Amino acid sequence: MLLPHSIVPGIGWPAILPPVGASMLAMQFQLQQSQWWPPEVLREHQLQQLAPLLHHAGESVPFYSQRFATAGFDPSNGFAPDAFFRLPLLTRAEIQAAGDTLVTQKPPPEHGKFLNFGSSGSTGEPIRVLGNEVTHFFSGALTLRDHLWHQRDLSGKLAAIRTKVESATQQGWGPATNAVYPTGPSVTLNIANDIDTQLAWLKEQDPDYLLSHPSNLLALARRSIETGTRIGKLREARTFGETLPPDLRDACRQAWGVPVTDNYSAEEVATIALQCPEHEHYHVQAENLLVEILDAGGRPCAPGQVGQVVITTLHNFAMPLIRYANGDYAEAGEPCPCGRGLPVLKRIMGRQRNMLVLPDGTQHWPSFPAESWTSIAPIRRIQLVQHSLQRIEARFTCDLPLTPGQQQGFIHALQETLGYPFEIELHHLQQIERSANCKYEDFISLVGG
Repeated sequence: MLLPHSIVPGIGWPAILPPVGASMLAMQFQLQQSQWWPPEVLREHQLQQLAPLLHHAGESVPFYSQRFATAGFDPSNGFAPDAFFRLPLLTRAEIQAAGDTLVTQKPPPEHGKFLNFGSSGSTGEPIRVLGNEVTHFFSGALTLRDHLWHQRDLSGKLAAIRTKVESATQQGWGPATNAVYPTGPSVTLNIANDIDTQLAWLKEQDPDYLLSHPSNLLALARRSIETGTRIGKLREARTFGETLPPDLRDACRQAWGVPVTDNYSAEEVATIALQCPEHEHYHVQAENLLVEILDAGGRPCAPGQVGQVVITTLHNFAMPLIRYANGDYAEAGEPCPCGRGLPVLKRIMGRQRNMLVLPDGTQHWPSFPAESWTSIAPIRRIQLVQHSLQRIEARFTCDLPLTPGQQQGFIHALQETLGYPFEIELHHLQQIERSANCKYEDFISLVGG
């Protein structure tokens, strides 16, 4: 049974928590209630929380004072939701250009000090976003919710292979859990290490849980299958930061017999949606963000439709992001059979630049699962870059050069899965470099839509 730890000597149960831990548990109590609310009740509470945020933004954030005035939008005495949903979308380019005019001139002192979040700019548009101690608290609360939803054994060992870390061992899983529960050890390894080094480290550490980027996890699982390497105690693989490859879940089951749990997040807004504990789709974290999925005409998408992701932060009074189009696309989902009223995202599609453009101008997210090409040659990883309506560069890593027959087979397999006889140029590389923020994209289109 999961019991909080107490800060009072001799009092172990019921526990007396430190102030941050007590606040975190109080937040979990509220989240446990609100997740079951009907969608209309959730929306009502979102709009209630939105009202003071919009008033604050209009009064103290120069960018929004001007934007609201231009749009004829006055949130000073409440607001009409229809008018809010007609406000122009906020783009990454606008955030870059706005600079400090997007930052409040009157930060509420109760919200704590400014904290620097931001995005390393996987789209080539790096942005700087400020939050505060309140937004940091909400981020931790959603991390803890994820652990509780998926009933993780917090006494287990957590291994993380990711960016911005060194090889280290420490007690605890991080601030979100450590303030409330006693947790097991965590170990970290930088993702820049080659896959064989990572796999050897993983076998040595033998963790209960593994956290990494989806593309890295897929490479680890494939290498583990090739070498017959098993991770004895592993119970779950967790992913974040990239679009989930379609064959990742099967690869992890085959390699280690474990499920994959994904987290849809962005550095500038933290957690956007968590994977449902009962299904493989995602629940929008509606208590912290108002998320819209909009079609090309700016209308809300019906279930099954793909549209752009638009986010409004509900608690960031330091630098509000209001109707922010973060560049991602997602598929709206049906209400979840689990009974939660939180909005459903069926799939996260990725950036618009990850769409294949056919010669007739139509676009779609391409699929080229590993089973379509791994039987042709021992290729480890591929990345496709569309340079024109007819030409695609296929970058790949492989231990040995491909024979002419393998080259032709590989090209034909890609043409079949892409649905068009593109001119495909093969480039054999020792390593496919990640972007500046260490994310990996398996398809990039350089063709304008």
